Amino acid sequence: MSQKEKLADRLRSKPKDFTFKEVAVLLGHFGYTEISGGKTGGSKVAFANAEKDYIRLHKPHPRNELLPYQVANLINDLTERGLL
Repeated sequence: MSQKEKLADRLRSKPKDFTFKEVAVLLGHFGYTEISGGKTGGSKVAFANAEKDYIRLHKPHPRNELLPYQVANLINDLTERGLL
């Protein structure tokens, strides 16, 4: 099982300790890169792919783990795009 599959399975299980780093790695496997600066400064983070499709979320702080609603939103976003 590849790292992408493991992370996707882990996300689908709705863990309480899914980290922002894991989000960045998983989205990277799907062709998204983190956009920095501009309107995404501070805790707002955007990831975009080559087709300019954006996934936006708030970077958790001071903790590194996403909140349950963020995990659910990410699952919905990726499912709608046919990635999960």
